[in-house]
Amino acid sequence: MAPHRTVISIDPLKPAKGQAGTMNRWSHLIPAFAKVAQGEVFKVGCHEWTGGQIKNSDDADDIRDVDLTQIHYLSGPVAVEGAEAGDALVVDILDIQPYDEMPWGYTGIFEEKDGGLFATEFKTKASKAIWDFEGRFATSRHIPGVRFAGLTHPGILGTAPSAELLAEWNRREQALIDAHPGCSPAVALGPEPKGAYVGQDLPADVMERIAREGARTIPGREHGGNCDIKNLSIGSRAWLPVFVEGANLAVGDLHFSQGDVQQSFCGAIEQAGIITLKCTVVKGGVDKFALKQPIFLPSPIDPLYTQQLTFEGISVDLHGDGSQKSMCATTAYKQASLNAIAYLKKLGYTLEQAYLLLSAAPVESHVAALVDVPNAMVTMSLPPAIFDRDIMPRPEGLEKRDYGQCALRSDGQRSFDLIEDNERKAREAEAGKKQ
Repeated sequence: MAPHRTVISIDPLKPAKGQAGTMNRWSHLIPAFAKVAQGEVFKVGCHEWTGGQIKNSDDADDIRDVDLTQIHYLSGPVAVEGAEAGDALVVDILDIQPYDEMPWGYTGIFEEKDGGLFATEFKTKASKAIWDFEGRFATSRHIPGVRFAGLTHPGILGTAPSAELLAEWNRREQALIDAHPGCSPAVALGPEPKGAYVGQDLPADVMERIAREGARTIPGREHGGNCDIKNLSIGSRAWLPVFVEGANLAVGDLHFSQGDVQQSFCGAIEQAGIITLKCTVVKGGVDKFALKQPIFLPSPIDPLYTQQLTFEGISVDLHGDGSQKSMCATTAYKQASLNAIAYLKKLGYTLEQAYLLLSAAPVESHVAALVDVPNAMVTMSLPPAIFDRDIMPRPEGLEKRDYGQCALRSDGQRSFDLIEDNERKAREAEAGKKQ
């Protein structure tokens, strides 16, 4: 049997910008870089999402200084023979492997202005953890005491938009930006000519339009895109709507591991690697399947962590001002996460380490209840088996160890700690009452 064809090759040790077959905008104007037959098994090389801006180092200055106008660097587009607008593109994810020359990845916390679940609450400063891969397992010198199996997946898998769909994306997202002028972090990211890249030689006027009108790759949309679904892993199948001839599939933002929710911005274990795919077409699939957005069949492969230490969260800002929210699942999720962070701090992990770990590890999150007013209920489950010691609650309390710290900015600046600050305020208030 002949080896599977590699339709896009990249060098993970060189910047993605300047390499053929990479792109960081969505547009119908980007022609297919490669073409495959239906049923053909093929390989696609993928850079890590920043295109080589993040290094295997012990400081987070690269996270602090990252140019987010360049991301995400995807590989493609790949045209599939016979695909037409209105069809469904069926994509089978057969395998994902890191490059031999880059057997590592990273998880990062960006500066407050760049977002993340707790960007404003923690007033986040850049920090990161480097993870080393050993087969299917990951360990980190920056978050000692844990080792877990990765559920490796592409963060981004999507087809090209039509001209009409691209215009609709830009219209509705610009309306959101206009409704919230000067908002930080931004509520949406409109087209940005700076940093736009397409790894092909195109006429200057076409490239100018792509840079001016092309959609940023940060959010997921009707075509798929940045969905960040951890179970869309090896063995998964996706049905994507087709909007242009050939479908023009692009893929990238590979993750070695990730929890159900990326908490920090850059919250998975980001990696470069080679993904093996197979594509077929269902004619008229958009209508047949009512395909407004993609449908996914999750991977049958899942790390076997049967025991889960589960933290509840309700829609009351218990770690903040104590305000009652009405059925707000986001507030409930934040409280569950903050409860888990508080627990990990009792074990000796710093705020940054706990925040990064809950983003990168195979953490499960579920909406438990959305019916009992006024409190939505969300759970976050952490597998104790990933730790090298017993972390279960004991009558004598939890043993606190010194786990050092993850990689910080070279100036030593750290994120503000909401939990400890509120505990301090509570102590001061109690002391004031006694006086």
